[in-house]
Amino acid sequence: MARKIPLVAAVLASAGSLALSAPAATAQVETGPWTSVSPGYSVQQQGCGTVSGLTMSLSCSSASGVQRAERRYDTYCDGVRQFQGTFRINSMSGNRISLKQTFGPSDADFMLAVDSSRRLYSVRNGGATIAPAGTAANGVSVTVNTVHSGSEHRIYINGSSRLKYAGLSGCHYDKFGAYRTDSGAGPISVTWSNIRFWRR
Repeated sequence: MARKIPLVAAVLASAGSLALSAPAATAQVETGPWTSVSPGYSVQQQGCGTVSGLTMSLSCSSASGVQRAERRYDTYCDGVRQFQGTFRINSMSGNRISLKQTFGPSDADFMLAVDSSRRLYSVRNGGATIAPAGTAANGVSVTVNTVHSGSEHRIYINGSSRLKYAGLSGCHYDKFGAYRTDSGAGPISVTWSNIRFWRR
């Protein structure tokens, strides 16, 4: 006579086999293997900048002084590093605001910024367009991936390769939020989500 397996045990065994057979999530760009990492961070608020969770705001239209609302993540000095995050601009009547930075040994090696036409561009590299006007319209979710390998930076928007260039070597760190560039001014409110980091 066959032994009966209790119903609860059978359900748990079935769930366990499903968990084992489920494919690993691959939200990141580029070929792995990638290892997920969880760097620590500090919150930076200066001038009219405020941070509330993952919503970063510049409330003023000042075109001078430091206006900053950002998360600054721990410094790394080795490996290929990838950042992924999704932002949504809630409101913006300003211009030329940095949203994501990869900061090098002495300066921002990469700065992704948005202008009043909602074009995404690189503050470095002669202001090269990364995504056209209208890309970052109010309420539209935009996913950013930055891959830093040695001195090379590779930038992806919504999974599409948009920019590749040689920058600075040495230790770096990631920042995101809202920061007034030298030629910019607020106001802006932007909410980030789905923040991930990997190392290869």
